[in-house]
Amino acid sequence: MIFLWAVIGYLVLLMGISVYKSFMVKNQEDFMVAGRSVSTARLVGTLLCTWMGSGSLLAGAGLAANVGFSELWMAAGAWVGIIIVFFLAARVRRIAEYTVPDILELRYNKWARILGTIVIVIAYTTIVGYQFRAGGFVLDLVAGIPEWQGVLLTAAFIITFTAFAGMMSIVSVDIINGAVITVAMLIAAPLVFFHIGGSEHLTATLDPSHFQIFGDNNFFWAMGIFLPTFFLLLGESNMYQKFFSAKNEKSAKKAVLFWVSGTIVVETALASLAIFAFSHFNVLDHASEMFLSSENAERIILHTARYGTEVGLPVWGGLLLLAASVAIITSTGNSFLLTPSTNLTRDVYQRFINKAANPDKIVIFQRVMVVLLGVLAYLILTQFETILAMALTAYTMVGAGLTPALLAAFLWKRVTVQGGVASIATGMGVTLIITIANSILSSLYGTQLLNEQYIILPAASASILVLIIVSLATRPDPESKWGRFYTKETSLAEAMEKVKSDVPEETGTAGEKPGQE
Repeated sequence: MIFLWAVIGYLVLLMGISVYKSFMVKNQEDFMVAGRSVSTARLVGTLLCTWMGSGSLLAGAGLAANVGFSELWMAAGAWVGIIIVFFLAARVRRIAEYTVPDILELRYNKWARILGTIVIVIAYTTIVGYQFRAGGFVLDLVAGIPEWQGVLLTAAFIITFTAFAGMMSIVSVDIINGAVITVAMLIAAPLVFFHIGGSEHLTATLDPSHFQIFGDNNFFWAMGIFLPTFFLLLGESNMYQKFFSAKNEKSAKKAVLFWVSGTIVVETALASLAIFAFSHFNVLDHASEMFLSSENAERIILHTARYGTEVGLPVWGGLLLLAASVAIITSTGNSFLLTPSTNLTRDVYQRFINKAANPDKIVIFQRVMVVLLGVLAYLILTQFETILAMALTAYTMVGAGLTPALLAAFLWKRVTVQGGVASIATGMGVTLIITIANSILSSLYGTQLLNEQYIILPAASASILVLIIVSLATRPDPESKWGRFYTKETSLAEAMEKVKSDVPEETGTAGEKPGQE
C-alpha cells in the first residue's frame, strides 16, 4: 500500500504545480515556450526528463536484460546526437521560433511545414501512447489495477496535466523530476550490484554475450538500434522547442553540455540496474520464466522498485526508484503531447485556418488539441505488441522524415526547397509503407517485411539520397532562403528583413509568419 500512496502523492505534487502555473499563462508564448525565460538549470532538467522516457525505462531496460551491455548502442545514438546538437543549440535559439515546422517553412516552404507536422503528429502520439502503457504497468504492479484501466488513468493524468499550463508546467516540474531520476538511478545500481554478489554473481548467472560489445549479434544489429535514436535526437522537436524557451543562446548551449553528461550517466546506470536485477530475479525458481519474453523483460526496473528488498534496496530506495519511474513516464508523456498540439495549433490552425486568432483562442484551441491527441495516442498503442516496437517505429519516423532536411537547413547551404520537401516526403513514406506492410503481414502470416529496428536503414538512406540528388539537380536557392541560418546575432534583424523582402510572394515565403501571405 505504501507504494500506491507514494505514486499518488508524487502525482498530486506534480498536478498541484501544473494548476498553480496555469494561472501564469497569459498568451501562446507562455503556453508553447514558457515565455522564453527558462534558465540553464531548468532547461537541463527538462531536456533530461524528456529524453529519459519509457523508451529508456522499459524498452531500453528490457533490451539490456536480454542482450546485456550491448544495449548501450541504443543509448549511444542519443549521446553522439547530443554532442552534435551542442554546435547547433545557439543557432536554433537565435532563430527564436516556436516549432520545428516553423524552421522547415522558413528554410523551405509551406509544404515542408505541413509534411513536418504530419511526421511529428504520427511519431509523437505513438511515443505518448507507450507512456500510457507504462503507467498501466506501474498501477498494475503497485495496486493490482488491471492494465487497461491503468492505461486510461495514466492517459487522463497526462492529458490533464499538459492541458493546464503547457510548457510553463513542464519546465517547472522537470527540475524536480530530473533530480529524482538521477538520484534514484545512481543509488539503486550500486546497491543492487553489491547485494547480489558483484561481478562474480553476474558472470555465474549471465551468458558471456551480456558482456560483449555486440552481444550475440553483429555490427549491423548495433547500427539497427544506434541509428534510430541518433536520427531521432537530431530531429527531436521537443529539444528544439525547449531551446526556443531558453533565456538566450548562451543558456541553450551550456544546457547541452550538462544534458549529455547527465544522459550518459543516467542511461548507463539504468541499463546496468536492469542487467543486475535480471541476473538475480531470473534465476529464482518462482521467476524462471518471468523476464524471458520481450514484453515481460520491459518491466524489470518496475519489478525491481516494487520488490527491491530482495536485491538490497531498502524500502525508501524502492520508493525513490518508483518515483523516478513515475517521473520518467509523466514528464515524457507531457512533453511529447505538448509538441504535436503546438504543431497543430501554430502550423495548421494559426498558419492556414485562423491567422488573426487572438491569444486566448489560440491557447484554448491548443488545449483541445491536447485532449484529441491524447485519445489518438491511446488508439495507436493498441496496434503494437511491445514498447520497443513502438519506440523504434516512432524514432524512425522522425529520424528519416525530419532529421535530414532539418540538419541540412543548418549545415548545407546548397540544399534546395525541392530537395528538402522531397526528403521529408520520402522518409515519411518509406517508414509508413514498411510499417503498414509489417502490420498486414503479421496479422495474416505472423511475419514481417522488416523488423522495426532495421526500418531506419532504408528509410533514412532514401531520405538522404533524395535530399542530395534533388538539391543538386535543382537551381540553388537565393541567400534570402538560407541566410538567417548562418547569420550572427548582431545582424539578425537585417537577415530577417532580407527574408521578407527578397522572396517572391507566390513561392510560400520562408520569411512568412503565421498570418502573412
